[in-house]
Amino acid sequence: MNMRLLVGLLFAVSVVGFSLGATLPLVALRLHAEGASTLEIGVVSAIPAAGMMLSAFLVDACCRHLTRRSIYLLSFSLCTVSIALLPWGFAALWQLALLRLALGLGMGVAIILGESWVNELCREDNRGKVMALYATCFTGFQVLGPALLSLLGAQSPWLIGLVTACYGLALLCIVLTVPNDRAVHHGDEATFGLAGFFHVAPALCMGVLFFSFFDAVVLSLLPVYASSHGFAVAVAALMVTVVFAGDMLFQLPLGWLADRVERTGLHLACGVLAMLIGISLPWLLQVSWLLWPLLVLLGAVAGGIYTLALVLIGQQFSGRDLVTANASVGLLWGVGSLVGPLLSGAAMEVAPHGLPVALALMAGLFVCFAWAAYRRNAERAPLPEQG
Repeated sequence: MNMRLLVGLLFAVSVVGFSLGATLPLVALRLHAEGASTLEIGVVSAIPAAGMMLSAFLVDACCRHLTRRSIYLLSFSLCTVSIALLPWGFAALWQLALLRLALGLGMGVAIILGESWVNELCREDNRGKVMALYATCFTGFQVLGPALLSLLGAQSPWLIGLVTACYGLALLCIVLTVPNDRAVHHGDEATFGLAGFFHVAPALCMGVLFFSFFDAVVLSLLPVYASSHGFAVAVAALMVTVVFAGDMLFQLPLGWLADRVERTGLHLACGVLAMLIGISLPWLLQVSWLLWPLLVLLGAVAGGIYTLALVLIGQQFSGRDLVTANASVGLLWGVGSLVGPLLSGAAMEVAPHGLPVALALMAGLFVCFAWAAYRRNAERAPLPEQG
């Protein structure tokens, strides 16, 4: 395993997670303070997802014409500029939208290729642990964003400055660790396209779609939802930190477990728990002693759905198919991140508990596909030999 490249990819994705975790709730809370509607907040929160969707169509061309280092330097430079100019973006919604689109585009390329390259570095017997480490780095720094936001406040310039500085360090890290070779994919042409991935692996697609939906909604609208039900803004922002702390803390144990048990069954179990907690969230708001531990568990199982999807992708695909699968993941992430704030923002306009209803419905949809995948896998499993 190329440890130098792995370290560089882990640090790079940590900075991406930090920028996402810091700026999504920051933008949402600043717009909320300025009197924007939840639907408007949802639209702006969804714009980075549009950039991620666009990035899925650029990855193959980037890999064919540019070196790995060049791709990463370009994508992280775009992210750096979009974050540095964010304070001026609030002057007009179109400026803010343009900056958020650029951020999504840069992050999308980095995430798609980072997941592909890390999966390529894994052996089958440690794929769960390594991909869980990758997800933990992303989520750990994503958690740091809302935590610093609750400490510094949405109006402080320090948080944006810190994110910009971290991108500067990431650029230096890329120069030192990412090889300047072509991102050549060994093997034949991909056997499916971006859209064809849903036909090949529907449960994995729904897992990515659910988590991207969950990720965007929790970051952008959970603070708004909690504050509208009587929680102080700082406490509402802390809820986001608690959810993603659960995600961060439990991905390595889940990855360890994924290397030892049947992975599709574990995937299904995470979906069932996420659905049940989502359904219970309106009641949990009234039961504080139970709310906080179940928010931790919600983050753990929701993050587990995504981590296990990445593990199963690495298990089932290789070569150009692996890159195409991860590009499809980037496209689906964009779709979920785009649809999540839009639907949940609209649902919150219609009903006071529209957000948990939307989360529970998405989790239920994933459970249906995961159950089908689990059944197919069980049918293909060899029967035990008779003694």
